[in-house]
Amino acid sequence: MRLEKRNSSSALALLLAPIGAAVFTLLVCALLVLWAGAPVGQTYALLFKGGFGSVFALSETLTRAIPLILTGLSATVAFKARLFNIGAEGQLYAGALAAVLVGGLHGGTGLEWSPWVLFPLMLLAAALAGALLLLGPTLMKTRLGVDEVVTTLLFNFIMLLGVSLVLDGPMKDPGAMGWPQSVGLQEGLELSKLIAQTRVHSGLLIAMGLALAVWCIFKYSVLGFNIRAVGANARAAAFAGVRVTRTMVWVALLSGALAGLAGAIEVAGRTGYVTLDMSPGYGYTGIVIAMLAGLHPIGVLAASVFVAGVLVGADSMSRAINVPTYIADVIVAASLLSVLVASMLTQYRVRWK
Repeated sequence: MRLEKRNSSSALALLLAPIGAAVFTLLVCALLVLWAGAPVGQTYALLFKGGFGSVFALSETLTRAIPLILTGLSATVAFKARLFNIGAEGQLYAGALAAVLVGGLHGGTGLEWSPWVLFPLMLLAAALAGALLLLGPTLMKTRLGVDEVVTTLLFNFIMLLGVSLVLDGPMKDPGAMGWPQSVGLQEGLELSKLIAQTRVHSGLLIAMGLALAVWCIFKYSVLGFNIRAVGANARAAAFAGVRVTRTMVWVALLSGALAGLAGAIEVAGRTGYVTLDMSPGYGYTGIVIAMLAGLHPIGVLAASVFVAGVLVGADSMSRAINVPTYIADVIVAASLLSVLVASMLTQYRVRWK
């Protein structure tokens, strides 16, 4: 068996590829549902109902999707230039801490800050914190040839240990009865609700706007062209006059800033303060979302809602039927593998000998 490059991919093949991937995923996961001793049809119905079957379910899905959109965009920007940023989780926490540092720890200075001034400063600090956390590994890659997968991954653990340190130290909330959490944001810095009596907030609009902005950067800007060129072939791009190191620095700043904003928006829109369990792996899930979206910023929106719906629906499903919530992780992972294989088959054909 060998793979042969197709001269072109038909529109029908491009349309059927994701459909086939979805069907294959459902069939594979159906075997696991049967193994758990549950009816397949009822399990999938409860999964869909729990994620999208009511206004409350949809609002919970959209709330979960907001940080996923931003971490998905972070991975999309980095991976487009072949900068394999595995550190969005740490960058998210860096942004969350910076947001609380600006929006919660300034009260003892004696200065009265208007929320209209403090809120953009809070977002700017979060974006800067995430960007700087990725800038170091990027410079080590471009200057010293150090593998960014290792450095960004290790920075996640360093950042989480740092969060644990400050939550039990200078940023600990004295009114939390010993619970390790930071002080809260001041009043007026919380994001408004989009739907009354739900948790979905206006951070969804910010995330959608950033997805559109990243798409415009990729499609219409010189930086976007340079990112695509470096991602396709860095040596050829340098030969053509693209400044590879400068481009990679911009990629690091943009990717890290998006992950840092995810932390700030999660604090301002949902939690109000920082805890160690604030993120159930949003940074890592963002990598899956970027790949599901084919590194397309608009596709990240759809992929984030899909993954969030599966995760939220699995929680509801497990309470109604004897199927563990881990089936959601299997569905997301199987979806990723199926999409990657389907995408490969649209570009290559299998030849048997």
